[in-house]
Amino acid sequence: MLAKLMGWFLLGLIRVLTGAQARWIGCPPKAEQRIYFANHQSHADLVLIWAALPRDLRSLVRPIAARDYWTKTRFREWITTRVFNAIYVARDRSSTEDPLEPLVDALARGDSIILFPEGTRGHAEEPQPFKAGLYNLALRFPQVVLVPTWIHNVQRVMPKGEVVPVPVLCSVSFGQPMQLQDGEERRAFLDRARNAVLALREV
Repeated sequence: MLAKLMGWFLLGLIRVLTGAQARWIGCPPKAEQRIYFANHQSHADLVLIWAALPRDLRSLVRPIAARDYWTKTRFREWITTRVFNAIYVARDRSSTEDPLEPLVDALARGDSIILFPEGTRGHAEEPQPFKAGLYNLALRFPQVVLVPTWIHNVQRVMPKGEVVPVPVLCSVSFGQPMQLQDGEERRAFLDRARNAVLALREV
C-alpha cells in the first residue's frame, strides 16, 4: 500500500513539474510486449517515461536502472524496486556479471522494458552511438516490438549539480515500431535505431 501511495505521489509531482506529456506518434499505447528504447540525458529519464505511460501499462513496463546509482541509498532502492519495478544492471566493467542477463530474464518472463542504448547519460544535443545491447536483445527476442522513444527537455528539469528540480515542460514521443531485418548487421541496425529516435526530436 505504501508503494502504491508513493507511486501516486511521484506521478502527481512529476506531472506538476514536467507535464509528462505522452505523444504517441507512430503507434498507440498497447499492452503487448515491447522494448521502448530512448535517448538518455538524466537519471530522471526512467521516471519520466514511466509517468508518461497510461496507468494500465505502467505495471507491465519495467525500466532499466543502474545498480550503482539507484541502490546507493535505501530510499532510492526502495523506490526503484517497489514503485518502478526496475531491472538493475551493472555498469562496472570489472564486474563478471553479464549486463544483459537481467534484461533477458525479464523479457523471457514476458515483461516489457525501457532501455537506454547509449549505456550512459550523454550531455550533447544528440545521443551517443548505441551499444550492442539493443541489437542482441532484438536478435534473441524477434517477437518483441521495438519502439523508438525521444524524451524532450528532461535534462533541464534537474541540471547537473543541482538537487532541486526545476519546473520545465517535458514530453515523451513514441515512434513507429521497428524490427531487426533478416541478415541486418549490428552497426547498421544500431545506426537505424538511433536515427529513428533522433527523428522524433523534430516531430
